[in-house]
Amino acid sequence: MKPIFTEQLLAWNKSKNSRSMPWKGEKDPYKIWLSEIILQQTRVEQGLAYYEKFIKAFPTIQQLAKAPEKKIFKLWEGLGYYTRCRNLMATAQIVVNDYKGKFPATYEEIKKLKGIGPYTAAAISSFAFNEAQAVVDGNVQRVIARYFGISTPIDTTAGKKMYQELATALLDTEQPGVYNQAIMDFGAVICKPQNPLCGECPQQADCEAFKHNLVKQLPVKEKTLAKKDRWFYYFIIQFQDKIYIHQRTGKDIWQDLHEFALYEAETPVQTLFQDLPFLKELFGKQSYSVTHISKVFHQQLTHQHIHGQFITVTTLKPVTALKGYDLVDKKQLKKVAFPRIIKSFLEEKASLAQLF
Repeated sequence: MKPIFTEQLLAWNKSKNSRSMPWKGEKDPYKIWLSEIILQQTRVEQGLAYYEKFIKAFPTIQQLAKAPEKKIFKLWEGLGYYTRCRNLMATAQIVVNDYKGKFPATYEEIKKLKGIGPYTAAAISSFAFNEAQAVVDGNVQRVIARYFGISTPIDTTAGKKMYQELATALLDTEQPGVYNQAIMDFGAVICKPQNPLCGECPQQADCEAFKHNLVKQLPVKEKTLAKKDRWFYYFIIQFQDKIYIHQRTGKDIWQDLHEFALYEAETPVQTLFQDLPFLKELFGKQSYSVTHISKVFHQQLTHQHIHGQFITVTTLKPVTALKGYDLVDKKQLKKVAFPRIIKSFLEEKASLAQLF
């Protein structure tokens, strides 16, 4: 016998759920996996266009596996969290090379792939292969916390275990894919984080949070991330109508993406840019001139707030101190993958025409 919650959820899903997404009802594990990786830490509204771009460029996992990294990074540009993109490429290679191009069909096998945790493995195995695995994402945790009136923080070990057990107990094992999509949709359109539609909720009579006026307080999170401010000053150094760029390395943010010459300051720069020691060290006795200074751009990351400003500098000789940099024509910038803050600057109306 199904729990009352499950029966009411499935009834709502059948008669009232009009949430439409291109991957809903999809049985191809490649497309499901692609949508799930794109939507990790990304709003659905933003992820839709990227999903469609990727499916158009790489209709099969074989095509993704053999595509040049540069092309994949460029398509991913603006989505952030580039580790996801690297894991995407690695998993495509593994599926093609180790599984002969056929996506593994069980939760345990899927979970072994790069960048795939319990939630993504449950989604792929239930949607594509009808395996009875309960998905637990933010939407599911919120619905369960409110319905049962749970104050155990969702980001603790005990909380994660409890929510997984409850999600599994509520799962319709006969149609796990339908149920999993329904509860995620329910959290997205009815039991929303802000302004939930309690008046339209079929679970209202049994919802502990509604009964005790705790809807706004649940779910509970134990940890709050302290955000760090960083000040990035990008110097667009031009020589003979060409610009110096290089690829970021190391384990900091935006690994493998490109950027202009970067000076990171601990606090906002108060001095004139042409007098900055960074520039004087870069150019030595060579002459240069600052020709344009942009407004300040911002990019919010999970635990960092990036403040970025772009300073155009022209010089009449090559800059020998810029080791590991490529001198590229301005037209090539459109083919290179940059962090979103640089892309925002380049896409400013008339920026390219004004500056280059």
